[in-house]
Amino acid sequence: MLSITNIGLVQNELAIVWSDGGESYIPIERLRRACPCASCQGEPDATGRVVRPKVTYTSQSFFLRSYEPIGGYALLVRFEDGHATGIYPFNYLRELSERPSFEEQ
Repeated sequence: MLSITNIGLVQNELAIVWSDGGESYIPIERLRRACPCASCQGEPDATGRVVRPKVTYTSQSFFLRSYEPIGGYALLVRFEDGHATGIYPFNYLRELSERPSFEEQ
């Protein structure tokens, strides 16, 4: 099972060393725009249709306030704009670091 052995903020990136020896560097803007919470990604209605809400960002949206582990599988990430509902599973974080670029919302 993938786990984090070391983590820190390096300039504008979240740097992670994984238990398998891999390293990830995730730009904070990418991390915020890819937030997996229902407020950012939407959630299914009664018919199963997901309506993605319009997300707006401020100048503080792309600054990391803090992060903390959730169990042995994810990180809860807090941003300077007050957004703090995104729980990022480790596999999702790894995938984010491997994307060539993020999709604009």
